[in-house]
Amino acid sequence: MARAKKNTSKTKGGRQPVDKKRFKISFAFIKDSKFKKIFGATLIISSIILFLSFTSYLFTWQDDQSVVAGKSLWQLLSPEIEVSNWLGKVGAWLAHQFMHQSFGIASYFFVVLLFNTGFFIALNINLLSHKRLVKNLLFSLVFLPFLLGYFFSSNLPFLGGSIGYNLSNFFNSFLGEVGSALLLILLAFAYIVLSFNPDFEKLFASSSDSKPKAEPEKEPVRPTNFDEKLYSAELVPDEEIAEEDSIPEEEPAVEVNQPTNEASDELEIIDSTTLPEDQGTGAESEENEDDTTELEIDESSNLVETELSKKEVNQRLKDFGEYDPKLDLSNYKFPSIDLLVDHGSGHLSIEERMDKTTLEENKQRIINTLQNYKIGISKIKATIGPTVTLYEIVPEAGVRISKIKNLEDDIALNLAALGIRIIAPIPGRGTIGIEVPNTHPDMVAMKTLIKGEKFQNTKYELPVALGKTISNETFIADLAKMPHLLMAGATGQGKSVGLNAILVSLMYKKHPAQIKFVLVDPKKVELNLFNKIERHYLAKLPDDEEAIITDTSKVVKTLNSLCIEMDHRYELLKDAQVRNIKEYNHKFINRRLNPENGHKYLPYIVLVVDEFADLIMTAGKEVELPIARLAQLARAIGIHLIIATQRPSVNIITGIIKANFPARIAFRVTSKIDSRTILDTGGAEQLIGRGDMLFSTGNDLVRLQCGFVDTPEVEEICEFIGSQRGYPSAFLLPEVADENEGGGNDIMDGDLDELFEDAARIIVLNQQGSTSLLQRKLKLGYNRAGRIVDQLEAAGIVGPFEGSKARKVLIPDEVSLEQFLSNQQQNLNN
Repeated sequence: MARAKKNTSKTKGGRQPVDKKRFKISFAFIKDSKFKKIFGATLIISSIILFLSFTSYLFTWQDDQSVVAGKSLWQLLSPEIEVSNWLGKVGAWLAHQFMHQSFGIASYFFVVLLFNTGFFIALNINLLSHKRLVKNLLFSLVFLPFLLGYFFSSNLPFLGGSIGYNLSNFFNSFLGEVGSALLLILLAFAYIVLSFNPDFEKLFASSSDSKPKAEPEKEPVRPTNFDEKLYSAELVPDEEIAEEDSIPEEEPAVEVNQPTNEASDELEIIDSTTLPEDQGTGAESEENEDDTTELEIDESSNLVETELSKKEVNQRLKDFGEYDPKLDLSNYKFPSIDLLVDHGSGHLSIEERMDKTTLEENKQRIINTLQNYKIGISKIKATIGPTVTLYEIVPEAGVRISKIKNLEDDIALNLAALGIRIIAPIPGRGTIGIEVPNTHPDMVAMKTLIKGEKFQNTKYELPVALGKTISNETFIADLAKMPHLLMAGATGQGKSVGLNAILVSLMYKKHPAQIKFVLVDPKKVELNLFNKIERHYLAKLPDDEEAIITDTSKVVKTLNSLCIEMDHRYELLKDAQVRNIKEYNHKFINRRLNPENGHKYLPYIVLVVDEFADLIMTAGKEVELPIARLAQLARAIGIHLIIATQRPSVNIITGIIKANFPARIAFRVTSKIDSRTILDTGGAEQLIGRGDMLFSTGNDLVRLQCGFVDTPEVEEICEFIGSQRGYPSAFLLPEVADENEGGGNDIMDGDLDELFEDAARIIVLNQQGSTSLLQRKLKLGYNRAGRIVDQLEAAGIVGPFEGSKARKVLIPDEVSLEQFLSNQQQNLNN
């Protein structure tokens, strides 16, 4: 038996060398350099695939989650299933498994681990310490999901994943929210100690520990040399920091006060602002001297370092601590001035606009006409503008102004000119003005207004370059102070060009994050040019396909949506304890308002209606009432209205509309009645057309030549803006429920989700109106769970959306819920 065993062992032993040889041959390729390179490259490519899948998931998770949830990878092979992930169905499935079902954002550590391992295997180069990377990975896969799940489980569940959600729920129920927060702090502190082991004694040591340096004779040689080296090593960076802090204080003062050559050529009146340049330099030198003396006075290197570090921190907070609303489109470029065309000459001289012979003839005719009616003149002066010339006359003592005013038609007859307008008297001058059209009117190009120094250096919130005055000065108005604008004029007199000029002015001055346009165009062709800037500047309802509103029913919904937005903004202003949008945004930019409480940066919203008369004729009070409400209340929260019409009649521009639109623009109209309707005074019927207009802001009435911007220019500007990276969609206004839809009692009549009742029971049982709760319990995607929550709100089971907070559950227990559902079913059967 022993021999048999021995033979057996020999037999087995004889076979073993063959098996070992085969084993070595079969796995010998692992040590091959070619295999290492291929395997390392595979890991690197895998890390890139995961990175792209995870990154795409951050933008497309709402679309893909409903498709991928509850399905295996093989079930996704069906050609009917479509996903939005950059890497297709594989990327969507991988991202869902890692981000949603597992670790959330912490899954990016697998990308780093795979990339580092592949790089080491392929090139034998260790980018990061593999041991430390694995330790950080193990810690982060627990801590980071727990942290993110604690703060964002109800709003953004994918940040912490299922692990973060379950961990936060477990510890919140076991320790409470405060206990969970303390546990997170303890874990973070333990990680810092284990990883870096900071010396807290040195960090909190007082400045008295450095005083023995004053008596180097009594100390041993080596500590004295060490202290001297330490002092010399710390002193040099402090001086360099002080020099760096002093440099930026000089440059901005010089740059602000230097005028550009181009602007100074156009508007010489503003050259006087460049005088106090030397005074600023002297002030800067005094500040620099104070900085140097501050460094000389400090005796302790620790004290100097502490003061400089505080100064540096304050400077950084000043420079980078504010919220930047432009950060989402940080690479946005404003349209170039070259996109605008300098129409005509744009710079006609006085002699070219009105020759001296004509001036003298007109002057003599005015004098003769007035003398015929025994009206004497002591002085007459002419001011030549782009399209009209203003003759200012000073009548002799005892002449009634009304007498001269009644001679308007007689003066026009003698001068043989259209568009004669008498201003009696000119406000603030004590003279009487007679405006006479020029022989060769000059066209005012929008380009000359935009590139002018007055527009470029304006401090207005919403600057609008309207045109040039009679004295050839650029006229800039602030839409934020108007606060609403009413425009009227007959067909072909420049009304549409005026609207384009206003919109172009705002696009040249305001970033897309700062302003949004709501464009209403019943004619369907005037504002269609601005479709290309939908993702940059336009606002619309969530369910609208086009941002330019042409349907009257959608106009009513949009106006009601703006009223909802107005009420919501007033609630935000009330919570922030401010009075207007400027103060609110200033507070938010300085990070004095918490976004978790629903606060956000509020852009200005400008509603533009191209043909108001058509809306009144088709919708009537449905349009007039929300516009009147917006005009009365929306000024403080940054919603401004621009309404244009070619029919300024009393049934279109009612008393309510006029009372809330103090700023008005009148182009040429057909009758004096229309002029009085729009301006409350005559004069608009005497305009000469082609952009000639009157601008009224209550008491003041200014005659302007509107800046001309042609349709191809607007197209090029919109094309330039639309070609850049924009927001994912237009700015979405609040949703408005249709009037035909029933209330909470009739919600059962509609198309409900088949899981509606199950979702209602889960919500009532947990007393938590959360979309993520339904996703977890019913294994639903985000979109479907969100629709069910909307149906629950419409049914009266949960309350409205309250920012980051979970919705309130309005039904206390399951018994009340079953009674509620049975009542709804009975109502449906009846």
